Amino acid sequence: MAARISLRHLRCFVAVAETGSFTLAAGRLFQTQSSLTATIQQLEVSIGLKLFDRTTRRVELTHDAAWFKGVAERVLREFDNAIGDLQAVARSQQGHIRIAAAPSMMTHVLGPTLASFRQSYPAISISVTDGGSDKIERAILNGEMDFGIASRLNSFPDLDYVPILSDPYGVVYPADHPIARLKRDLTWKDLEPYDYIGLTGDTGIGALLDKNPELGLQGRAAASDRASSTTSLYALLTLGGKLSVLPALAANSAPLSEFEFRLLHGPQVTREVCLITRHQRSFSPNTQRILEVLLATIKNADHLYGAKAI
Repeated sequence: MAARISLRHLRCFVAVAETGSFTLAAGRLFQTQSSLTATIQQLEVSIGLKLFDRTTRRVELTHDAAWFKGVAERVLREFDNAIGDLQAVARSQQGHIRIAAAPSMMTHVLGPTLASFRQSYPAISISVTDGGSDKIERAILNGEMDFGIASRLNSFPDLDYVPILSDPYGVVYPADHPIARLKRDLTWKDLEPYDYIGLTGDTGIGALLDKNPELGLQGRAAASDRASSTTSLYALLTLGGKLSVLPALAANSAPLSEFEFRLLHGPQVTREVCLITRHQRSFSPNTQRILEVLLATIKNADHLYGAKAI
């Protein structure tokens, strides 16, 4: 029975073809000449062609073997390059990471994480996309992103949600807003007399407030000005005279950081920020390393405006 052709057969063939000698080729491959001769004979039997003409001085390629040499070299080169690429990824010398994150995570969480990661792994390219929780969850579900950082919204069964950060809610308002005159701790009830700007339900922030009617914002949100993101919320707040409710990290990120922000009590409400990934999907070495940096960044952060690692 003919032997199955393997990369070992191709390496032996190319070595003999390049050196023109079984002796030199055996030395290059660190094997005995008899072992090399047996491998070449296996290859010739398997393909049904003679590959070398042997003379007293030199081993010459047959006509068909001369053509095959180029093919064998290309196969070996592409295989070796592919293995090298995989090893480089394993060592984080190259590769690409795709991240989706809520805008409020950019400045205080993702920014420091990327800066720290880039110092250790400068050759890794990174794509970052921001958006609401619904957009982020669907991008991960569709395989467009490696992981996301956002609040849980849809609870898709094919996604894993690992809580990493607890972020307390507070009120954000222009400096000249009447609520600024209250010098004590603010409660949710203190918001009732004032015009309110809500966030849409496809955001993690808006969804949490809509699902908690005891906070007194559910009915008002439907009739209030509505923003689909913190960026559009900023535009509405610049009109003056109204306030909104945000987690601390969102309120203290540009451009919303131009406004005043105070935590709300009675009760204190927090959003749970999650690391979102595909269920039962293995992380690449690059993704695993940047997640380690992310969690360390959150744990060691000096100031997160009341947000805390979980």
